[in-house]
Amino acid sequence: MRVRFGFVAMSVQLENASPSRTMTMANFAKLADREAGLRRLETLAEENIRNTLRLLKHCRYMGVKVYRMTSKLIPLATHEDLADWSPYEKLAPSFAEIGSFAREHGIRLSFHPDHFTVLSTPREEVLRKSVKDLEHHVRILECMGLDERALCNIHVGGSYGNKEEAGQRFLRNFGSLDERIGRRLTLENDDKTFTAAETLAICEAAGTPMVLDLHHHAVNSGGESAEVLWPRIARTWERFEPLGLPPKLHASSPKSATDPRGHADYVESGPLLAFLRSIAGSTPAVDVMIEAKQKDLALVKLMEDMKAAAADGEGVRIVDGASIEVEG
Repeated sequence: MRVRFGFVAMSVQLENASPSRTMTMANFAKLADREAGLRRLETLAEENIRNTLRLLKHCRYMGVKVYRMTSKLIPLATHEDLADWSPYEKLAPSFAEIGSFAREHGIRLSFHPDHFTVLSTPREEVLRKSVKDLEHHVRILECMGLDERALCNIHVGGSYGNKEEAGQRFLRNFGSLDERIGRRLTLENDDKTFTAAETLAICEAAGTPMVLDLHHHAVNSGGESAEVLWPRIARTWERFEPLGLPPKLHASSPKSATDPRGHADYVESGPLLAFLRSIAGSTPAVDVMIEAKQKDLALVKLMEDMKAAAADGEGVRIVDGASIEVEG
């Protein structure tokens, strides 16, 4: 089984490469010239996009083919007080450069909208803002010229006192989305509310892929085995098989015994490798997003551990700087 590793948003190795420079609404409101303020926001966005391209070039150097972009590329893009502002046209050429580079070098790009983007909410105002946020992310992917292999991953959301009703509400709200948005979404199990099995059932009902978060499953398993659930999870990705897009996993490790839900600086390779071995016989390829505090450096450390496993004859073969092959 081919396994490609990726990282999230930031690099701890590159200097002055933040893709998330921003301005608060409070500071924007203090500006005497609103139009000049909007131009400043667009300039910040251009800098963020330029640094994203730097990060993608860094990915290419490392051999990384899986990268999650920050949701903060355009400061204040979805703020209600700026509803009359559309920065996409101005930024489209820069976004297109990102998409062109990703396509040329085979880098899988994605977004993970913030936790306030929830479709299980009973509140119309929250739902409206959530849909607006999803539209924003999809609009950026379209400006990049990326097809439906570039996806946005979200959680089901809160239970609001009744998990079954919340799940049904999610499905209704998901079904009302524009198709161009709905076909870009994947769902991830969370660490407190919707377990992997519950998220999987919703994915199957919605006809959307599931991203299995192994860390979340470890702290909120619901008594289910990830290995047992995996064949069904893999089937949710079947529509992407002709496009060569494999299922995706999230991997991280507990920060500490007292904070098991928090993310550690690095990823413990043992539990991850054990799960990868368990699915290797039935799955030709997976992509693994590393969600560790040390970002790309955590990926480097994980690959060092994989090289050690390969040297010890543990059924691992190193392919390049960010991918391996695993025997079942």
